[in-house]
Amino acid sequence: MDEVRSTTAWVANHSSHVEINSLEIEKVVDSIQGNIPQVEWDFEKIHYFDNGPLTVQYIFVLDTLNFCFWPDKDLNYDHFALGLKMAVENDKSALDADRLQTYTGPELRKMLKWPRPLPSEEERVRLLHEIGRELERSFGGEAANLVKSSRNSAATLVTIVARHFPGFRDHALYKGRQIFLYKRAQIFVADLWGAFKGQSFGNFHDIHSITIFADYIVPAVLRQLGVLKYSSALCNMVDSDMEIVPGSEEEVELRACTIHAVEKMRELIKSKFDKQVLSIEIDLWLWSQGVRTPTLPHHRTLSIYY
Repeated sequence: MDEVRSTTAWVANHSSHVEINSLEIEKVVDSIQGNIPQVEWDFEKIHYFDNGPLTVQYIFVLDTLNFCFWPDKDLNYDHFALGLKMAVENDKSALDADRLQTYTGPELRKMLKWPRPLPSEEERVRLLHEIGRELERSFGGEAANLVKSSRNSAATLVTIVARHFPGFRDHALYKGRQIFLYKRAQIFVADLWGAFKGQSFGNFHDIHSITIFADYIVPAVLRQLGVLKYSSALCNMVDSDMEIVPGSEEEVELRACTIHAVEKMRELIKSKFDKQVLSIEIDLWLWSQGVRTPTLPHHRTLSIYY
């Protein structure tokens, strides 16, 4: 997590297309008086939950598939969460490691009850095979054993996930430097923490180490709040729905500046109001604002990372 914070700060300090407005961060913090608005997250409403290892397996598979819905305007996260939930409720072995290694695109679609090819369907299937093989090889087939290997450390779990599962290695090269973002690895930790309410498989003594999850919705909300300012060229790309190349300067800056801006927000809340807040709490607040505004312009990048 130190690498995520330090490398994204470096991007923010050398950014050419995205600027962080510290005055607007202060306005946002003052407007909420340092209290992050609470967002009700009813995990069990659309997710599978049995308070045990199968829930961990479900969350890990869901976060393996949790990226890039926007190419299909009708598809969203809820379709994946509910589809996998129903699959597990109908067949407790649906997400076993050996079966994850054999799913085809049409079989995944059938499981999710989706009527047409999924965006990046071949990549989604490849990633299912990847986690199935590695879970079987290194963790007895169970994501619960993966979580146990972290010894209740969120940062350690992110490291282990990135080490064992290449599809979670959310890195980028920016102006000759390697930048670490780790969106899906971190959201796996956050989902465990939220689902288990900080207990059992969600008990992490360093949950504060997790950063915000740099996707395409949160930067759009920060832009709307004035916290992020885009260059005129980038404004045109985002507002006209032009695809932004993954790994391009613009794309890396959008995500890295999002992370760094929220870190600055956390620091300001601490120094001004003497309150410790979690990036997870800020992320949920900002993300919920974004999904309530479906017309909010956001950048579009075809990526397996978010």
